[in-house]
Amino acid sequence: LSHQGSGCVGPLKHVASCSFGKDSLATILLALEHGEPLDEAVYCEVMFDKEISGEVPEHRAFIYETALPRLERLGIPVRVLRSDKTYLDLFAGTVTRGPKKGLRRGFPLCGHCYVQRDCKLRPIRRYNRTLTPDTVQYVGIASDEPVRLRRLQGDQVSLLEKYHYTEEDAKHLCQKAGLLSPVYAFTDRGGCWFCPNASMRELRHLYNAHPDLWQLLLELQDAPNKATERFNRSYTLHDLDLRFCLEGEQLSLFSYGER
Repeated sequence: LSHQGSGCVGPLKHVASCSFGKDSLATILLALEHGEPLDEAVYCEVMFDKEISGEVPEHRAFIYETALPRLERLGIPVRVLRSDKTYLDLFAGTVTRGPKKGLRRGFPLCGHCYVQRDCKLRPIRRYNRTLTPDTVQYVGIASDEPVRLRRLQGDQVSLLEKYHYTEEDAKHLCQKAGLLSPVYAFTDRGGCWFCPNASMRELRHLYNAHPDLWQLLLELQDAPNKATERFNRSYTLHDLDLRFCLEGEQLSLFSYGER
């Protein structure tokens, strides 16, 4: 097989985009099962700061302690990409134009996430530029996601579509292989723990299971001179903190009454 930078000409290179969610891992499992060519898996890790990952801790532990070693034992090398920018770098950046010029950038906006753009898409695009134009990219889009499938470009292939695997089929395949991330116990989607699109269920899990990370968000909420004060479309972190605190008190009252 040809490898980037080797100067050799050989068969097409095949890479799998991998978030270590059910769809991307099921794609790799199907490639192995059906003898599809696969040279490497590519994973981009978004970082909160230089030390703390943006992955929900349960998912990061699954990636580095279970899934990544397993793939490499199966003969699939995993390339880990990271941006030189972190969430904190971007949060603290200064708005350079418009009515909010001079303010701290603050929380990313839903639908206009600068973290997705700068911390994930840019490293992936930089990596893609090292590939030959005919490289085949496997993407984890299930057969029951017609809108996303229609967006596939010429060099992108969905093995889940090829082998007629729905999202639920992908989940079962990973479960059977012992490669289902524990995050599916409290969410149906992947995403950073500071994502403005996180569901209330995900945010509640962060509040209850990872108070250290929750505290980091509260500290950002208190930072002055931000262009955006709300964490998501509807709430500040203090709004959410109060809500979850009151929910906890109600549960405690119910538990006391049931004794």
